[in-house]
Amino acid sequence: MGAHSFDPPRQAPDRHGRLDTLTSWHSDWTGLRVAVLGLGMTGFAAADTLSELGADVLVVAGRAPDDRARLLQVLGVPLVTADLDAAPDTLVSHDPELIIVSPGFHPDHPLLQWAASAAIPVWGDIELAWRLRDKVGPAAPWILVTGTNGKTTTVQLAATMIAAGGHRVAPCGNIGVPVLDAIRDPQGWDVLVVELSSYQLHHLPLSGPGALVPLSSVCLNIADDHIDWHGSALAYRDAKAKVYANTTVACVYNKADLATMRMVEDADVSDGARAIGFGLGVPGPSDLGIVDGILCDRAFLEDRFDSAIELTTVADLVAVGLAAPHVVANILAAAALARSFDVPPDAIRAALATFRLDAHRIEVIATHDGISWIDDSKATNPHAADASLAAYDSVVWLVGGLLKGVDIGELVARHAGRLRGAVVIGVERAEVLAAFRRHAPALRVFEIDSDDTGQVMPSAVDMAASLAEAGDVVLLAPAAASMDQFASYAERGAKFAQAVHDYLGGGSHEDPSSYPGA
Repeated sequence: MGAHSFDPPRQAPDRHGRLDTLTSWHSDWTGLRVAVLGLGMTGFAAADTLSELGADVLVVAGRAPDDRARLLQVLGVPLVTADLDAAPDTLVSHDPELIIVSPGFHPDHPLLQWAASAAIPVWGDIELAWRLRDKVGPAAPWILVTGTNGKTTTVQLAATMIAAGGHRVAPCGNIGVPVLDAIRDPQGWDVLVVELSSYQLHHLPLSGPGALVPLSSVCLNIADDHIDWHGSALAYRDAKAKVYANTTVACVYNKADLATMRMVEDADVSDGARAIGFGLGVPGPSDLGIVDGILCDRAFLEDRFDSAIELTTVADLVAVGLAAPHVVANILAAAALARSFDVPPDAIRAALATFRLDAHRIEVIATHDGISWIDDSKATNPHAADASLAAYDSVVWLVGGLLKGVDIGELVARHAGRLRGAVVIGVERAEVLAAFRRHAPALRVFEIDSDDTGQVMPSAVDMAASLAEAGDVVLLAPAAASMDQFASYAERGAKFAQAVHDYLGGGSHEDPSSYPGA
């Protein structure tokens, strides 16, 4: 059998017929032959869930973390580790009726091509969780969040607001807690706020038994990202647009990003669903926005044409470090989602008084001699880095990593005027350096060519310090993924923070190894 040669299954039963009946935890899943591809958090959650349901599960993974492999043994679920670009004979002999695919598998992966040729249905973990959402009492409604940037912050904000309103809420999905774990929690939930990546949305059906019917949904913004995975910017956008399908109450969109408004206009939604805009300007009817420094809701009130409800003020957000423009936009989006679940304005205000951003999201590491050192390692694409750079007037920029097929030139051109200098890291430095030569030829740019991960950030911090002057911000906003030199954006940020503290004589900051990979 060649590397990309796949034998068809022994027979082609009416798989779809049985699968169409599996729309509840209480359906009969017993003996269903399922192959789960991947053993990350998502793959393990799928295998664990299906095993609990009595399905006949096989896990196939390119690598298997020891702890999860041991747990599969306890569950009695067989595991095959193999070169996934070849056809594992075990997968073929398992003759699966269904394949559950982890988000990282490219759509053109050979195993998925084999599944398509054999007419084997492929679900993601989100569709599986939707079908099983009634395990603990009546199924809780879902609120969906996607976008190129700001997803996790918005999910956390919305969940905090909803919790402040007295509800049991689970932030889950791409945020780090698999939805399959959330729906199996024995306490149950009033509502789930689900972060969805474009990978997860790609596999979602728009209709049929597995189609999601969310209470509310938002695409925060859209910019080129993950082009290498989706194959084109249009395919990426189309995946993101799926978030609005079948929404019943509120389709929330970004007034500053017309592509998100067009997604709502084109979406097939339930009768009665409303389009709700958010933006940093004065809100119109059915919008959330800002008037004279006051964040206002003109969407969720009876007389939205002649009145507005105050949610908080920009001054209050400044006091708690939440006033960066892109963070304020996320707050307005989250407030719209919370209001769609009838959370009162005073609960939203109370939630914002105590909310804090995650580590590595415009996190101030130190201020010394008039220079601020800021970790925005979570800015893993140009769109996120654009928002971060725009928040400061004079920047020494630490940039670079895995570009994921995206051109960084436009970002360099847009912010060249605010840059004191730049320090380029990562394995794809040539593209970044070329962008600086084209768009900022007079700028002082240093390149860190160390192959030693432990030396990348100390060297970058030394170089940045030689460029920075009083009043500057040294900003780690890489505009690129981290996995070329680091385990995750969190490790990248932690190593930056450690290097800053070492440079300034502050000693140990945090142990980078304590951060999980992502």
